[in-house]
Amino acid sequence: MKKGKSNKSVIITLLIMTLIVLGLITYLKIFKVEEYSTTEIPSQEISTIEDVVIPEASIPKSLPPENSEPDISNKVFSLPPLDDSDEFLRKRISLLSKNQDLSVWITADDLLRRIVSYTDGLSRGVALDKIFPLSPPDGKFTTHIDGENIWLNAGNYERYDRTISAIVSLDPKMLAKIFHFSRPLLETAFAELGYNIRQMDGIILTALDQIIATPVIYEPIMLTRESVTYKFADSNLERLKPIQKQLIRSGPTNTERIKNQAAAIKKYLLNPNEI
Repeated sequence: MKKGKSNKSVIITLLIMTLIVLGLITYLKIFKVEEYSTTEIPSQEISTIEDVVIPEASIPKSLPPENSEPDISNKVFSLPPLDDSDEFLRKRISLLSKNQDLSVWITADDLLRRIVSYTDGLSRGVALDKIFPLSPPDGKFTTHIDGENIWLNAGNYERYDRTISAIVSLDPKMLAKIFHFSRPLLETAFAELGYNIRQMDGIILTALDQIIATPVIYEPIMLTRESVTYKFADSNLERLKPIQKQLIRSGPTNTERIKNQAAAIKKYLLNPNEI
């Protein structure tokens, strides 16, 4: 009898433990679904990118010039809360450019959070297309074969013209102004990702530096093919960050345009009194 009671106790204990474990699993699944449903920004894994040290930097604040009189022609606007900042940001970006592709990009909701997440990705060398989708390249990717060699068709470069034109249509000096004016909102959005103010500045500058450091390739580019994917035959190119390889695929002219834009934005961020 004692042995039978002992077996029953063990079975009851196991059943209770099983119910507890199943209950915890169910709770965690429900929690994850609810947590995901509360955010309007889709997640995108960066599994192919090594963890990087989050840099710290300091972007200087703009100061009024000495002996200057206040400009009474400029109206003072108060910043909205981050959750209500979409229309505020859209209006200011639309004043900088009437490019149609850009107009479509900024229709996304939770705009500032998306931009912040996208910038964070750029600082790691990736473009988070699910978070902030840009215009897809026009047409299809093409190559040409010369004997056993596969070459990137220069005709592919034009596929990226629309996207590049939309980006460079924004005046870098005015973008820097928007940054300084909207800085409290940016700090809040970066804080939600767990970054402090100096890390925010470092991430922004690192994102720009990733673009600025992209080499401009004028010579024909040889490729290799593995299954259905193409890679650069030059190992030095293939080791570059994904965003840099994407810029190279847009061609030397487009790469230069984006590099110049990034360099100008960085210049005005670091020298706000030149704005």
